[in-house]
Amino acid sequence: MNGIQKKLSALEWEIMQIVWRLGGRPSVRDVWQQAYPNKEKAYTTVQTVMNNLEAKGYLTKEKIGLVNFYQPTRRREEMVGRETRHFVKKLFDGSAVSMVNYLIDSQTLNREEIDALKRIIEEKEKQFKGKNHD
Repeated sequence: MNGIQKKLSALEWEIMQIVWRLGGRPSVRDVWQQAYPNKEKAYTTVQTVMNNLEAKGYLTKEKIGLVNFYQPTRRREEMVGRETRHFVKKLFDGSAVSMVNYLIDSQTLNREEIDALKRIIEEKEKQFKGKNHD
């Protein structure tokens, strides 16, 4: 399935994060135990969500014996990138600068996070300078 466009719900994102973190081909039980060690959600809820993710094309399923094993069809980085671009386009008219400015002005960033952003920007500047001298 190429070009998956169906949005993920918050619960679907939560399950996908666990699938990516576990790697390989986890079963519903693997995901359920990792995501909800205190049984905050029912096993059948996780099973339903994973089957929905398969129907949407985000997971593939292989049955071995009585157990279904699932594998993501997209890398986490790809999905996060797509979701982030959509978010920035929708809320900030496509401007990452506007988004960062909002985050800084809204005081949602603490001093350590601002310092980390500065380091990221400085590193990017070094990369651009290195490319310009090649």
